Amino acid sequence: MAALSAWFWNERFWLPHNVTWADLADPAPGVEYPKAGHLLAALPLALVIFVVRILFERFIASACARGLHIQAGVGRRAQPNAVLEKVFTSITKNPDSRHLDGLSKQLDWEVRKVQRWFRHRRNQDKPSTHTKFCESMWRFSFYLGIFIYGFQFLWQCPWMWDTRHCWYGYPYQVMTPGLYHYYVTELAFYWSLMFSQFTDIKRKDFLIMFIHHLATVSLISFSYANNMTRVGSLVLCVHDASDFLLEAAKMANYAKYQRLCDFLFIVFSVVFFITRLVIYPIWVLNSTMFESWAIIGPYPSWWVFNVLLLLLQVLHIFWAYLISRIAFKAIMRGKVCNDVRSDIESSSEEETDATTEGLKASTHIPPKGENGTNGHCAAIKARTQNHSSW
Repeated sequence: MAALSAWFWNERFWLPHNVTWADLADPAPGVEYPKAGHLLAALPLALVIFVVRILFERFIASACARGLHIQAGVGRRAQPNAVLEKVFTSITKNPDSRHLDGLSKQLDWEVRKVQRWFRHRRNQDKPSTHTKFCESMWRFSFYLGIFIYGFQFLWQCPWMWDTRHCWYGYPYQVMTPGLYHYYVTELAFYWSLMFSQFTDIKRKDFLIMFIHHLATVSLISFSYANNMTRVGSLVLCVHDASDFLLEAAKMANYAKYQRLCDFLFIVFSVVFFITRLVIYPIWVLNSTMFESWAIIGPYPSWWVFNVLLLLLQVLHIFWAYLISRIAFKAIMRGKVCNDVRSDIESSSEEETDATTEGLKASTHIPPKGENGTNGHCAAIKARTQNHSSW
C-alpha cells in the first residue's frame, strides 16, 4: 500500500521541477498550503447538501410551486393488469406491432386499448411538472448563491484582474479560508449531483452529464491537490455565471410564464456563449496554457490539468451546438416543441395519439403572447447546461 501511495504521489508528476512535498509540508506559522486530505471534508458535506436539498424541495420549493398553481397531481393511471405489467417491467416499455398483436389476442383487447395502457403506464413513471420545478428551484438557489459568493470573493483577489498572479510564487501560494470554503462547497455539490443523478429526472444525455460531473470532481480535486486553486476559482466562477439563468428559465417554463421564459432563455444563451466560448478560452485557457508555461514551465500534472480543461471546452462546444439548434428552431418555427436533449424529461401529462397530435398541430394556433410551453423554454426542460460549474 505504501508503495502504491508513493507511486501515486510521485513528486515528479505533481510538482514543478526542484520542488518536493517536503518543501510544502512545514509552512510558516499561520500559513496553510492545500493538502489532498482537506478534500475529504467534501464527502460529509455532500451528504449534508443532499439532505438540505430534500428539505428545500419538500418545504420551500413545493410551497412556491403551489403558489404558482403547479400542482403535484398525477395523470391518469393505467388499470392494474398482471400480464401487461410483466411485459412492461421485464420485456419492453414500448412494444412493437408484433408484441401488440400478441397481447391483443391474449387479453382479447383491441390493439388500440393495449397501446393506451402502455402509454398511461409510461406516464406514471414520468416526473410531474411540480417535481421538475422543485428540482430546478434547488439548483437555481445553489448556483445563484455560490456565484454571488465566488464573484464577491474573487473581486478582492489580484488574480481576478491579472491572471498571471495565478502563477506568481507557485506552488507556494497560501490557501485562504475564503478560497477553501469556495472550493470544498463546489466539490461537495458536484459529488452530490453525481450520485443524485441516478435518482433525478432521467435524460438522454445521462452519460454526457455523468462524464461532465466526473470531470468536474476530477478537475476540482486535481487542481486542489497541486495548488492550482487560483485559476481553478476562475473556472468555477465563469461556469456559475450562466447556470442559474437556465434554471430560472426552466422555472418560468414550468409556471407557464412564456414571455419571461423566452427572455431568460435569451439572456442565458448570450451569457453562455460569452462565458463558455469567449471568456473561458481567451481568459482561462490562455492563462493555464501560455502564461503558466512562461512563468513556471510545464511538468506532467500541468499537461494532465490542461487536457482536462480542454475536454471541458469540448463539452462547451457540444452544449453550444444544442442551444444553437433550439435557437434555430425557434427562429424557423416560432416555437420549439421537443427538447433536443431529452425526450424522457418531457411533459408529464398523458401522451396522445400521433394522429390526434397531428390534427392539433395543424389546427391549433395559440394566441400571441399566450403563456404556455410552446416557446423556447419547451426545449430546455432538461438542463441544456447543467452546464454545471466545471
